[in-house]
Amino acid sequence: MDSTTATPSGHAPASGAPAAAAVRARGLRKVYGSGEAAVNALADVDIDFAAGAFTAIMGPSGSGKSTLMHLLAGLDSATSGKAYLGSTEITGLGDKELTRLRRDRVGFVFQSFNLLPMFTAEQNIVLPLELAGARVDPAWMDTLVQTLGLADRLTHRPSELSGGQQQRVAIARALIAKPDVVFADEPTGNLDSRAGAQVLSFLRRSVRELGRTVIMVTHDPSAAAYADRVVLLADGRIAGDITDPTPESVLAGLDALRSLDEPEAAMR
Repeated sequence: MDSTTATPSGHAPASGAPAAAAVRARGLRKVYGSGEAAVNALADVDIDFAAGAFTAIMGPSGSGKSTLMHLLAGLDSATSGKAYLGSTEITGLGDKELTRLRRDRVGFVFQSFNLLPMFTAEQNIVLPLELAGARVDPAWMDTLVQTLGLADRLTHRPSELSGGQQQRVAIARALIAKPDVVFADEPTGNLDSRAGAQVLSFLRRSVRELGRTVIMVTHDPSAAAYADRVVLLADGRIAGDITDPTPESVLAGLDALRSLDEPEAAMR
């Protein structure tokens, strides 16, 4: 059964929440610019993302969804507040520590596949381990290849793969180091509907069958419906929370955000 709850804070109850959260934010704030030109991209966000779950982040353009993901992934610095990966406060880390954390504990999947054209699919997948000087776990590699349907594509270069196949290679690359969490930013943005549905199914399988944690930013209600939970943002704040989402419940949540914003826009 779908449930939608609009809450100003968006964080889970205090009891037991930190232990179950793969990623947390407390009072997270991001301001671009200064003085009269200052823009509050995020405003004191409190939220938990459960381990072993697939969560989508949605909101209108300029709502702060990409900013939130970048701060949680250590790709950008917060103006104030704290972000945690497990028990590690990433907002307190230096550049070298952040680089090491992103390499060892975080996976990334972007709209652009970011595969190296001169490398085969297999070489692209294992590249993070080679850069880290780590060994490939053959059993885990085989699990990824079989789960993502890449067994007959490992010797192909990106130019010989379809867009959907390239994104599946990118997902395998994001998972190869067994990260604590995978951040996916519009992972189906460059794909047709069929390839996009396949990629989303594989992301969901990586959570349900491989025990991974995925946090995805998307603008597509149908894509968000593959997740276990949808977090809605508006004006840099948590504006809603949908569990067991469907395309219809996500659309209803987005429509509710728009209806709240219309009276305010009319008053400006």
